[in-house]
Amino acid sequence: MKKSQINHNITYYLLVLLFAIFVIQLKAQNNWDDLAKVPPMGWNSWNTFKLNVNENLIREIADVFVEQGYKDAGYEFIVIDDGWQISRDKEGNIIENPKKFPSGIKALTDYVHSKGLKFGIYSDAGYKTCGEFPGSRGYEYQDARQYAAWGIDYLKYDWCFTGNQSAPDDYKLMRDALEKAGRPIVFSICEGGINQPWEWGRNIGHLWRTTFDIQPCWDCSRKIIFKGKEVEAFLGFTKILDQQVGLESYAGPGHWNDPDMLEVGNGDLTLDENKAHFSLWCILAAPLMLGNDIRNIPPKIHEILTNKEVIAIDQDPLGKQGIKVKDNGNLEVWMKQLVDGNRAVVLFNRSDVSQKIAVTWPEIGYPAHLKVEIRDLWEKEDLGRFSSEYEAEVPSHGVIMIKIIP
Repeated sequence: MKKSQINHNITYYLLVLLFAIFVIQLKAQNNWDDLAKVPPMGWNSWNTFKLNVNENLIREIADVFVEQGYKDAGYEFIVIDDGWQISRDKEGNIIENPKKFPSGIKALTDYVHSKGLKFGIYSDAGYKTCGEFPGSRGYEYQDARQYAAWGIDYLKYDWCFTGNQSAPDDYKLMRDALEKAGRPIVFSICEGGINQPWEWGRNIGHLWRTTFDIQPCWDCSRKIIFKGKEVEAFLGFTKILDQQVGLESYAGPGHWNDPDMLEVGNGDLTLDENKAHFSLWCILAAPLMLGNDIRNIPPKIHEILTNKEVIAIDQDPLGKQGIKVKDNGNLEVWMKQLVDGNRAVVLFNRSDVSQKIAVTWPEIGYPAHLKVEIRDLWEKEDLGRFSSEYEAEVPSHGVIMIKIIP
């Protein structure tokens, strides 16, 4: 065979090899993106239990998911937050706390899976977690392999004790480790919005926190010193809501802005405030991660959290984050485009008294003359046909949530 023919064959096979590698990488990327085509729904232990997690609690939560209709409503992830880990063995493998998890994480994962649910876990990009347990810094690939071996489906990855580390680089490092481990694991970036993760998080994580931690209150906050500056942290849900304005272009199928876990049913929130909180998270296409003790909640809270018509707005496959289209001081209108051309609308009253709020069709992208059907998503009733606008009396600190159908 002539030398030129040999070179030609080598070139051909190299091109075939490169193309095959490209296809494999593209497929892996597509598989990664497919893990969160709609915002994740589930439960996380932190808001209520902080570091006090154990396997009996998680088993009970999994049971309630099935028995009380949460699974049927779309919730699928059960996530243990900080406090499950205790140390590393001599090979560097992460070890669960044997007092809290005597059966081991693998057995707990198997139990959650046996219920038709998915199981998530927590770690940190620093040397220590926020609770000062071992973090994943320097052990990213080792931890990812361990999570895959345990059958983990979701990783919440925090940002404590990170010093001068680069957030984009460190989150990409763990993202690559998860993909290399070979198991589909939803990756939650949890650095509190400090490094504007919406600008770099796509193709690294499936969701990213946009603010400091939420608290179970209307508009509370606490000042802390962060990197030498005084900032507002530990925020009520209305303060977090305000910080979502302008971030809508960064969200979509496979990559979501995360305004933090739900506080519905926690603290001193009134029933109307709980309903407003849930409605607005659904309009935002936010991940719906329950943060309460679902084993012990009033029926009215259960009704809020399992309202399938409201949840369907959050889970709409178009994946558009809702936007604020009117702001008259304490009276607001939020709108979300839906895949079928309909609109979901929340009339939101921040004032201390009941007030009327109106939405006009041009404000939500419809011609003024259009005749539409309107359905109240909380009352679960059709309200009839309307032209040009809709107006309703909205309770103090409450919402009216409707679907507008041309």
